Amino acid sequence: MTLPSTIASRFLTHSNQLGVVAVGFNGGQCKKGVEAAPMALIESGLLTQLSEDLDYDVHHDNIVHYYEQDIPAEDPDHRGMKKPRAVSAVTEKLSSQVYNHAKEGKFVLTLGGDHSIAIGSVSGTAKAIRERLGREMAVIWVDAHADINTPETSDSGNIHGMPMAFLTRLAREEKRDIFGWLQDEHMVSMRKLVYIGLRDVDRGEKKILRDNGIKAFSMHDIDRHGIGRVVDMALAHIGNDTPIHLSFDVDALDPQWAPSTGTPVRGGLTLREGDFICEAVHETGNCIAMDLVEVNPSLEEKGASETIRAGCSLVRSALGDTLL
Repeated sequence: MTLPSTIASRFLTHSNQLGVVAVGFNGGQCKKGVEAAPMALIESGLLTQLSEDLDYDVHHDNIVHYYEQDIPAEDPDHRGMKKPRAVSAVTEKLSSQVYNHAKEGKFVLTLGGDHSIAIGSVSGTAKAIRERLGREMAVIWVDAHADINTPETSDSGNIHGMPMAFLTRLAREEKRDIFGWLQDEHMVSMRKLVYIGLRDVDRGEKKILRDNGIKAFSMHDIDRHGIGRVVDMALAHIGNDTPIHLSFDVDALDPQWAPSTGTPVRGGLTLREGDFICEAVHETGNCIAMDLVEVNPSLEEKGASETIRAGCSLVRSALGDTLL
């Protein structure tokens, strides 16, 4: 039997109000299927569980947004980026959708979609926090990958490997229709960015992390210290008085637990470790938003139902579900 959370929220004026944006977008990478994840998660009962079991007042427009009307017909590569105008248009629209929930002091849950959508979700919550509270927001990025390539360091050109570069201003673009809409109010400080679960980091990304002193915990750190100590260190780095946006790529989990994802990497988190991260972030009372991305239900032969269940478990844990 699940009960509502007893953790008081520091930064949400309506902590039992949950704004949900379902983003059926796959343009940040080259594999079809991830656009079906929001509907699969919803049809599995996720929003009903959050409403009935955890007592959230769920604000969802009952639409999975595919943004067809926003995606340009012509979208040639730019600086090596694939589909840059499509990703920019979708994330700009998403940023506004997330902002409209967050400015009212609601928790915002964004269901992706590939991880490029974090350009929209993170920028939207960052803007709202600056306006409402006049302060910076932290991001905890749980992922096998750092997703901090610039267009010039990326080998693939897939923008789902670049969101943190644009959100931290490591990558900039003046063209309005290619992320030129991002302003300082949308940005995340590299001092307030923490990674957990990294194990497939490109050479250029390693240099970016080292040169900028970005706090990152790989699976090596988790093996050495244990997940509890790693999460404690991550939260200590952020500080106890900072709003947190939790961006969780399901490929942070080992493929044993989440096989149906586009870029699985062996040697990852167990489901319990993933749930623990979410539980611990919730327990701070500082979490204001969450993304769940990169579930790909089309990979049914790889265990789509198992991956969907794992994704639901992560979200419930971040929103206050407990073992006792």
